[in-house]
Amino acid sequence: MSLLAVGISHRTAPVALLEQFAMTRDDQVKALHELVGSDHVSEALVLATCNRVEVFAEVDRFHGGVAEVSRVLARQSGAGVEELTPYVTVHYEDQAVAHLFTVAAGLDSMVVGETQVLGQLRAAYALAQEEGTVGRSLHPVAQHALRVGKRIHSETGIDRAGASLVTVSLDHAEDRVGPLAGRPALVVGAGSMGALAATTLSRRGALVTVASRSPESAARLAAAVDGGTAEMAELRSAIADADVVVTCTGATGLVVGTDVVAAAMTDRAGRPLAVVDLALPRDVDPGVAALPGVHVVDLALLQGERSAAGSTGPVAADDVAAAHALIEAETALLRAERQAAAVAPTVSALRSQAAEVVDAELLRLAARLPDLDARARNEIARTVRRVVDKLLHEPTVRVKELASTPGGVDYADALRALFGLGLGTEVPADGPRLAEAVAVDPDELRPGGAS
Repeated sequence: MSLLAVGISHRTAPVALLEQFAMTRDDQVKALHELVGSDHVSEALVLATCNRVEVFAEVDRFHGGVAEVSRVLARQSGAGVEELTPYVTVHYEDQAVAHLFTVAAGLDSMVVGETQVLGQLRAAYALAQEEGTVGRSLHPVAQHALRVGKRIHSETGIDRAGASLVTVSLDHAEDRVGPLAGRPALVVGAGSMGALAATTLSRRGALVTVASRSPESAARLAAAVDGGTAEMAELRSAIADADVVVTCTGATGLVVGTDVVAAAMTDRAGRPLAVVDLALPRDVDPGVAALPGVHVVDLALLQGERSAAGSTGPVAADDVAAAHALIEAETALLRAERQAAAVAPTVSALRSQAAEVVDAELLRLAARLPDLDARARNEIARTVRRVVDKLLHEPTVRVKELASTPGGVDYADALRALFGLGLGTEVPADGPRLAEAVAVDPDELRPGGAS
């Protein structure tokens, strides 16, 4: 079995395409079970955020695994596998581990160093646990990734410059309408992103109003930030009163229409309005950006700025280098743990086989020498077992040591072949044959990698 990561993110695809991959919790559950119900995927975790959908899976064949994960992603987006190929990244084994660690640390985020993705990974892992789609292979990988992400944020300086999408978006809003302290702000959506937006606005001194399809959720969030609530049916008046509107619902269609905002602007006496759309798919009609006095900040804008600023933006290069060095060390550590776990069945089978041989020979001895006294019989048994233990000690210790080195699994294969253990496991093909797995030209494939 081998770890495979297949996905699409803001690094490889435009926001318009990412919108097609937006997943509700039910969508994630369906995808998880579709994945583990396929022929080559035994465990799966789906990380779906506002700027990425990635599947981390334990597979028995590289080609089959890539093909099956690609089909699930294609079904979710409503596109064909061939259409998605230019935008999909594939990572395998160590690259997949390093990529997951990089994502957990916020180093692969649109805003480098942000911490929200770590919570999103924790939630994705919890859902996979709840649905029973992670097992003894993915459990340690996911747990290790969460520890690595937390460690990088605590031991490097990326948090000093890193920020969430909410923070960066509100910085844009303040550039348009001025400082938010004492200004009215409307948050549409009371989920995790809405809560983050409301909390951040409150810390900046804004007067927060929350609107949600769930009045109870809106009331709870409003109470937490000493704010008020508004009905979704009254968005026009709520928008007219606000200087900043942040939308982040889980709706699959538009929530804030151009007509609603245009009508609200007639009541504002020329006051500018900043609209921050952090939803995927988007909540705000694209036509809103063309209205006089309205300034829209959305994921497409942030994606473009990130590309223009380079891969790290404001984060210090030394902090990024320190984070990547830690990821490299932790990847090597997890590799050793996974390879040691991979050879454990071989070692166990070898010792079990030896014990069976010893027991059979001792029974044969008892049949041939029925008059042998108990003391002698026990001494012979202890001697035979000591001899076998000593003969097996060196190969079992060495195969465990060698398992942590490149090609270590090959030693376990050799041990199985030499002792006829019958535990043969095919080692999946490696990355260069990816095109064969998805039936496309390899030149069209985006290379994998951790950064």
